[in-house]
Amino acid sequence: MVVPLSHVAQPGIDEAFAHCAQVARSHYENFPVGSLLAPRSLRPHLHSVYAFARGADDFADEAEYRDRRLEEIDRWERLYDGCRRGVAEHPVFVALAETIRRFDLPDAPFRDLLDAFRQDCRVRRYETWDELLDYCRRSANPVGRIVLRLYGHRDERLSEPSDAICTALQLTNFWQDVTVDLAKDRIYLPASDLVLHRVSESDLARADATDGVRALILELSRRTRGFFERGRPLLGAVGGRLGFELRAVWHGGSRVLTRIEEAGGDVLAHRPALGTKDRAAIVWRAAMGARS
Repeated sequence: MVVPLSHVAQPGIDEAFAHCAQVARSHYENFPVGSLLAPRSLRPHLHSVYAFARGADDFADEAEYRDRRLEEIDRWERLYDGCRRGVAEHPVFVALAETIRRFDLPDAPFRDLLDAFRQDCRVRRYETWDELLDYCRRSANPVGRIVLRLYGHRDERLSEPSDAICTALQLTNFWQDVTVDLAKDRIYLPASDLVLHRVSESDLARADATDGVRALILELSRRTRGFFERGRPLLGAVGGRLGFELRAVWHGGSRVLTRIEEAGGDVLAHRPALGTKDRAAIVWRAAMGARS
């Protein structure tokens, strides 16, 4: 959990980065970037970006902010504005200001993330596939672009495959977590596709998937594989530790889709997940390089 927004004394830069590192460690299961794979000198800056996103995500999702979600995100953005102007008080933004300065990070990805978190507060259903992709454009793709920049990759030609991988990963998570999201009254399966496959919301609450649900999930998985394939060129374009991690993430996401397909699209009875053998295979493929 981030430090509360009010009554925060301005910390030193080391204290600020230490705070961001603690935020990352406390959510490590959802934060592979910034792990030991990253160069030691880069980890604090990955942590500061993560702490920024984590704070806004908490405001959008955590129960304690239920009655003031948008207000808190607005306040978070004002603190972000301050760090852009060189006036930072909150530890996350003291650290983030240094990260932005050192790596000359653009403004747009941070604004897109904030816009996506606001959308999380307002939107719980998506009518069309294009609407869902637009959400991914703002909620997932900015992270990939920021990470590339932190690692020194400024070639704009890398943006498109990076966006494809980030979108593919988020879509995969949506299909994997249909029941988890439904419990939060969120459905990311496009309504137009639900109609096309004659699937109702009540069908998604069943313990076993209907033929319509199975067909729908398999169709969405097929589309998602297309995004993974569009992102594949990035695996050969980026080397070093980031290249290894990208390959691991790419193969991991692809393998989750394989588990969904092997289940015949039934993601309701059991959440598709990777086991120890899967993880070993992913590491091996990542180590073998982009051609694997």
